[in-house]
Amino acid sequence: MKNELKQQFALRITQANKTELVVILYEMFLTYIRDAKADLKEQDTKTFRLNIQRARGCLKELMGSLNYDYEPAPSLLKLYIYVSKLLVTADLHSEEKALDEAEKIMEKLHDAYETISKEDHSSPVMGNTQTLYAGLTYSKNDLTVNLDEGRGSRGFFA
Repeated sequence: MKNELKQQFALRITQANKTELVVILYEMFLTYIRDAKADLKEQDTKTFRLNIQRARGCLKELMGSLNYDYEPAPSLLKLYIYVSKLLVTADLHSEEKALDEAEKIMEKLHDAYETISKEDHSSPVMGNTQTLYAGLTYSKNDLTVNLDEGRGSRGFFA
């Protein structure tokens, strides 16, 4: 994952509500899978395994965020376990087919959560973050990003 994309994810995370955070995790997972597939084609085994490990980290976070008070959680857990097995298979055998199947499953789940997130109008999970204004001043080849430093404290409120 390129640094620009990491910065975009970080910005989105600071402004996301609970449902949007799940969508972002799916997008990060899919990015790592696509990067792993590219690494496999380039025969870069070290980066391939690193990207699979990062995708598994996203999957672990998704598993940890399940709320078992609601019905879809056990079914989602079974899907996540299956996807985790696919990632292990891909890692052990350098198999793109397993990555394709994992990507297909997670894309469908991403699309479902993205639809749900449009109906969730709750406030962002992170409070007291900087406000970012992009594109207020720009030129042909440059974009200025300004941070609002208007708040007195950026830490925990006492």
